[in-house]
Amino acid sequence: MVEIDIEYCVPCGFLDTAIETQHDLLTTFGRDLDGVRLVPGHGGVFRVSVGGETVWDRDAHGDGVEADILAEAVESRLERT
Repeated sequence: MVEIDIEYCVPCGFLDTAIETQHDLLTTFGRDLDGVRLVPGHGGVFRVSVGGETVWDRDAHGDGVEADILAEAVESRLERT
């Protein structure tokens, strides 16, 4: 089991995207997770980490969170735990 952190920029208005992402991850992987935590941030951040390992970063992947790509990255990380 592992915890997922979603760090999101509060001033940028990324809360809705963070909540949507949290919901998607819990719906898909809920039984395999300890939890999905929302972490308020700033500076344009939107980053998803699984067990401390970043699997999605807005700086590298762009503005839109692609659910399929994120799910594959999370699944791959879960398989290693």
